[in-house]
Amino acid sequence: MVLRSPLHNTHKELGASFTEFAGFEMPLQFSSIKKEHLTVRKSVGIFDVSHMSNIWITGKDAEKLISLTTLEDASRISDEKSQYTAMLKEDGTVIDDTIFMRLGEKFMIIPNAGMSDIVTDWLNKKAEEHNICATAENVSKDYVILAIQGPKSRDTLQKLTDTDLKNVKFFGCQYVDLAGINCIISHTGYTGELGFELQITPPEKAEYVFKKILDAGKEFDIKPIGLGARDTLRLEKCFILAGNEFEDGRTPLEALLSWTIYWDHEFIGKKSLLKQREQGDYERLTYLECMEKGIPRHGCIVQKNGKRVGKITSGTLSPCLNKGIAIAYVSPDNREIDSILDIIIRDKTVKAKVVKPPFVKKDWILTQ
Repeated sequence: MVLRSPLHNTHKELGASFTEFAGFEMPLQFSSIKKEHLTVRKSVGIFDVSHMSNIWITGKDAEKLISLTTLEDASRISDEKSQYTAMLKEDGTVIDDTIFMRLGEKFMIIPNAGMSDIVTDWLNKKAEEHNICATAENVSKDYVILAIQGPKSRDTLQKLTDTDLKNVKFFGCQYVDLAGINCIISHTGYTGELGFELQITPPEKAEYVFKKILDAGKEFDIKPIGLGARDTLRLEKCFILAGNEFEDGRTPLEALLSWTIYWDHEFIGKKSLLKQREQGDYERLTYLECMEKGIPRHGCIVQKNGKRVGKITSGTLSPCLNKGIAIAYVSPDNREIDSILDIIIRDKTVKAKVVKPPFVKKDWILTQ
């Protein structure tokens, strides 16, 4: 059965069209993907991302369990801080990429859509195998997750709380009273813009908070944003979508996530990653900007001189650049910046240039 957000009826009232994603029926768009995309880049938008998951990790060894099962040594992360990381199988391939938040003596992990049971079971299995006194509890049904993103996101939320949000630094997290509702706020997001995410419990309080945020953002022309713009926004900034970029089993090294690996601690999959790093002959994510008309999509083949050298994992027409952009796994000897590759789009060859990420720079708005 398809799951729905507690805000489903609110989205219907706002004119949303819906799509199924990872077992959830969620808003695809409210107006148009391009309009919503540019609203976030230029001002502020609000997303319901309740298809994501919430897992509490508690117990005296909670820190130890996080450290064993992710790329990060959790002892390095102080209270009221969050961290982007990934969980691996023994072979080094990614189970899921995630953010965890340290809130006092416990941790909250935010897995991707459809991954809550898998991640919870994995954590509890490893705790038992390694005699770690910690428990993972899937509490996804108890929370609604809202993302408020864009240059005016802080100004919007500041109207609803006495907490000085300038003190919530990048990747900071804490409890806050917002619109009179106690929730968890984190200075994180998936758009590449200034933004915050809220974990609201119980779900019955979310509609009130959602509407209060819409009211607070009226002067900035805030808009509700669907999954369509969420995808184009993240792609312009070269952010990974787990279901695409980790498809068929990929490692953090292949996905260019080596910066997330804290090598000076033991974690599941470390031996496999060390071996792969030493060999060096693996495909890596590469960023391609179309030089000709065409919209690359997931699964398109990448060629060089008629020979296959890679495959597109994510692609779209960039609303900011008005040209095709794509992320692809490409063989290591075909990734040089400014080199030209061919993307096969609907049986046609479209030339594309290898570029440095992100596609849309921080100062894009200044050029408009």
